[in-house]
Amino acid sequence: MGTRMFRRHVLAALALACAAPFAQAQGYPSKPVRIIVPQPPGGGFDTVGRLVADRMGRVTGQSFVVENRTGSGTLVGTDAAAKAPADGYTLLIGSVSNLALNPGLYANLPYDSLKDFEPVGLLVSYSYTLVGRKDLPLRSLKEVLAYARANPGKLNYASAGNGSGQHVLAAALWHLAKVEVAHVPYRGAQPAYQDLLGGRVDLFFDLSPTARIQVDAGNAKALAVSGAARNTMHPQVPTVLESGAADLQLESWFGLFAPAKTPPEVLQKLRADFARVAALPDVQEALVKGGGKPMALIGDDARAVVQRDVEHWSKLVKTLGIRAE
Repeated sequence: MGTRMFRRHVLAALALACAAPFAQAQGYPSKPVRIIVPQPPGGGFDTVGRLVADRMGRVTGQSFVVENRTGSGTLVGTDAAAKAPADGYTLLIGSVSNLALNPGLYANLPYDSLKDFEPVGLLVSYSYTLVGRKDLPLRSLKEVLAYARANPGKLNYASAGNGSGQHVLAAALWHLAKVEVAHVPYRGAQPAYQDLLGGRVDLFFDLSPTARIQVDAGNAKALAVSGAARNTMHPQVPTVLESGAADLQLESWFGLFAPAKTPPEVLQKLRADFARVAALPDVQEALVKGGGKPMALIGDDARAVVQRDVEHWSKLVKTLGIRAE
């Protein structure tokens, strides 16, 4: 092959290489996209995942399919997403639970929340509500703490599993309030509710939208909420801060994430489509009706929130000595 012909081949190859990412983004998505939800159906992860999948599908004209990958709290599904091909066809529903809490809970976490994922965008945040079984003879968080101090270990609390948001938030509260309350972990929120409603466990710190259903039905009593302000779903219920129990607040955000090496052009397309979804009036209405606070943070704005909470909560979890293993 002559020098001139070789140069032509090189230039053609370079042109193809430069055009490939653009073509990839222009044609993306050209096949169904998998959204990994690292929790079972029925909880906050799943609710957000299905809403995002449905609306992203409508906006792009391509199928976005939820895959519930469960195991070890949120670890198995999140790790599967971190190690998936970075081509935009495997995405993750990320939250405080799997991205900000897990780095403090696991000594050898198989993924890095900040290095292994690129935020597409954050959609919504939810506070947690501390609920008690309906026949619990304690009417407030203050009364719960007073009883726990006088009776160490006699009260117990459910969680959706070791290392779940329900576990960490409650454990942090008991630790900061200097009381001993026994932990009873379950495999998801639904079995935890079965025992709470059956009177077999005393307390459960669950996401407010899920807790609201049981409180409104009279199956459980609301004692406190975890946000910086009172929740509009339970306006009569004080915050943990108002209760004077501890300097503690947490709202759990949920959003869409891609593996870190996803091509920039594909990320740009994903973020543009996600921004359209987040701005839809029916999406915002659904989030508010479900007890959420719409966020619509895209790209760098989302990354700043994630980085802040990863640093804060992983450090606090380690300080408190809470472990998932």
